[in-house]
Amino acid sequence: MNSKEELKLELETLINERKQLLKLAKSIDDLIGFNRSYQSWFTRSVQIVSTLASDRFEEFKSYYLIDPKRKLLDASNYVIQDYIKGISPRNDLYGNPIFDIHNIVMIRLMNQFHILESLSSRIEGVLAHIEGSLAADIVDAEIATAKTLKKTSLRAAGALAGVVLESHLQRVASHHGVKISKANPTVGDLNDPLKQAGVYDVPTWRKVQFLADIRNLCTHKKTDEPTKDQVDEMIDGVNWAVKNIL
Repeated sequence: MNSKEELKLELETLINERKQLLKLAKSIDDLIGFNRSYQSWFTRSVQIVSTLASDRFEEFKSYYLIDPKRKLLDASNYVIQDYIKGISPRNDLYGNPIFDIHNIVMIRLMNQFHILESLSSRIEGVLAHIEGSLAADIVDAEIATAKTLKKTSLRAAGALAGVVLESHLQRVASHHGVKISKANPTVGDLNDPLKQAGVYDVPTWRKVQFLADIRNLCTHKKTDEPTKDQVDEMIDGVNWAVKNIL
């Protein structure tokens, strides 16, 4: 099961627990049961909201957490944490609570469930962003390593930069739905199909081909040794490519 499927399943499970939690919140005799079930549900839910909807995260927590700045307890600021702690509102002149805590808790719960229900459409976009960020971090680290390798081996530095370019072009092809015939394509194998599919123009194609030539020079030991200027061009060119060919 991949991350997307796992997130969808967990989100569906959390939403399906609504009926049980609302029933427990409505009961006046089972605060312990509600506390146990809700605390488990909230812990799992808050992680998903944090991942998929950082813009709704504070709102989601606000239905549970007591506002430390609160001065007077009333129906507008009574939260689920109050209920769990056994905090009750003051009574009116007739000795009755000024509001029904069970109704308030159910309203807070429904607000949290509505936020969860709105997250399904965000899963793919958020995961794509995370994957893209991770890939960018890895590329930056690999380019930094290639620069360091120049001190000991120009061939190794150029070859590593070539691997970075090859991996990036494979991701670009996958993103644009460009089919590549070879199972393990080289930069050259990727360059033509990407140009033909209109992913980038002729000047970019020429630049990638130039980088492919330097990569071949670095990986084929029977050829001439690559120069420092060539490897510098290779690393700089790959750095440009991963930031501009998307």
